[in-house]
Amino acid sequence: MDQTTKKDNLNQKESLPCEQTGNFLWEDAPDEDKFSVCVHCGMCLDACPTYQETGLEHQSPRGRVYLIKSVAEGRMNLNESFKDPIFQCLDCRACETACPSGVQVGSLIEEARGQIHHADPPRGVKGTISKFFLREVFPHTSRLHKLGKLTRFYQKSGAQRVLRKTGLLNILPPHLKEMEQVLPEVGTPVKASMPEVVEPEGEKRARVAILTGCVMDIMFSEVNAATVRSLVTNGCEVVIPKQQECCGALQVHAGDRETAKELARRNIDVFLDANVDKVIVNAAGCGAALKEYGELLQNDPAYREKAEIFSEKVEDVSKFLVDLGIRKPEGKVETRVTYHDACHLAHAQGVRQEPRKLLENIDGVELVELPDADRCCGSAGIYNITHPDMAGRLLDRKIEDIPDEVEVVAMGNPGCMMQIALGIHRHQRKEQVLHTIQILDMAYQNEQKQKQTRFIEAAATQEGSGSDENR
Repeated sequence: MDQTTKKDNLNQKESLPCEQTGNFLWEDAPDEDKFSVCVHCGMCLDACPTYQETGLEHQSPRGRVYLIKSVAEGRMNLNESFKDPIFQCLDCRACETACPSGVQVGSLIEEARGQIHHADPPRGVKGTISKFFLREVFPHTSRLHKLGKLTRFYQKSGAQRVLRKTGLLNILPPHLKEMEQVLPEVGTPVKASMPEVVEPEGEKRARVAILTGCVMDIMFSEVNAATVRSLVTNGCEVVIPKQQECCGALQVHAGDRETAKELARRNIDVFLDANVDKVIVNAAGCGAALKEYGELLQNDPAYREKAEIFSEKVEDVSKFLVDLGIRKPEGKVETRVTYHDACHLAHAQGVRQEPRKLLENIDGVELVELPDADRCCGSAGIYNITHPDMAGRLLDRKIEDIPDEVEVVAMGNPGCMMQIALGIHRHQRKEQVLHTIQILDMAYQNEQKQKQTRFIEAAATQEGSGSDENR
C-alpha cells in the first residue's frame, strides 16, 4: 500500500489489529456473508427514503452495499466518497423489509461506520460535541440526571421564556432553534423516583424488568411512568434496575462500537441478574439495539452466549402486553388517532400489528390509518441533528400524510415523538403527539376515576338513605 493510499484510507492499523478484509482493517468489519447475498435487483430502491429524495444510486441500499463490497475487496478506500453515503443512510431498515434476499443492510451500515470511526475519528467542534455526549453524558446516569435538572430549571425558572422573547435563541442553527420550541417538559426520572420493584395489581402474571433508557427517562419520563403503571395493571411485577445503563444505540449508529460494547456488557449483567421473564422496552431504537447485542458482541467469548440469552428476553411493551393478553380498560379515551410506525419497531423488530391492537382495545379510540405509516420521519437517532436538511424533507412528507381529521399521532419511539412534534409545530398543526402506551394508561386512569366517582355516589346515596331513616 503506497503512501497516498495510506493517507486516503486515514488508517491507523496498529490501533486495533484484526484479520484484514480488503481496506477494512479493524474488528467487526462488514461480513462478506451479508453483502455477498445482494443480487442488485433494485427492490430496495422504492423503500429507501434517501434514494426517493435524491435519485442517486450511491444513496440507495443497493449502492451502499456495492460500496461496502468494493472496500472489502480493496477496490475502494475509506475516503469521503465512501463516508458520505454511509452516514447519509438513515439506518431505517426499510430496505430490509423490501429485500427478497434478506440482506442485513442495517448491520452492514453500522459495521462500516465502525470502520470509518477508527479510520477517521470525529474531529472539530461537531466531532468534539458528539464525542462528549456519546461518551461522557449518555452513558452516565448521574450526569444525565443533572442535565435533566438543569433543563427543568431552564423551563420552570422563566429563563426559557426570556430567551425566546429576547430572540437570543436566534444564535442557534434554525433546526436546533425549532427543536427548542417543542422541547417536552422535563419530569422526574422513573429510575430515581420509583422503587426498584413495583408490585403487581391482583394475581402476578409475569416478572419483568423495564429499560428506562437515557433520553427517554429524562425527556419522556411520563412515558416510562405510564409503561410501569400499565404493566402493573396487567399483573406484572416490574423491576427497575438502578444500575442499568444507556443501551448504546446512539453509539452504534455513530460508529463508536467500543463504547456501545461496554454499555452492552453492563446491561447484560444487570438485567440477567434481575432474573426476569422479559426485559420490556418502550423505545423502538433501544429495543432493536438490545435485540442485536448478540451480534455486537459476537467476537467477545465471555459475553457472546450471555448476549444471546439476554436478547431473547427483550420485547417491546406493546407486543408483550398483546401476547400476554391485555386487560381491556373499562375507561374510555374519546379521540381519533393515527399511528406512525417507528422504523426500528416495524422494520428492525417486525412489530406492526401489536400497537394497533393495543389501541383498538381502548373504547372511544377511533384508529385512522396513516398513509406510508412505516416511512421514516427523519429522526433516526440524532440524524435530524447531523443531517437536518434531509431529515427536514422527510419530516415534511410525513406531516403532509397525517389525516386532517385526527387529534392524536401515536408512536413507539421518543426520537419520532420529538421529530413529529417539531413537524406539527413547523406546519402550524394542532395534533397531539403521544406514545401508544400513554393512551392505554389514560384509559386505565379514566377507569379508576369512574370507579372513584361511582364509589362517592354510592356512599352519598347510602348516607342519604341513613338520614331519611333517622328522620
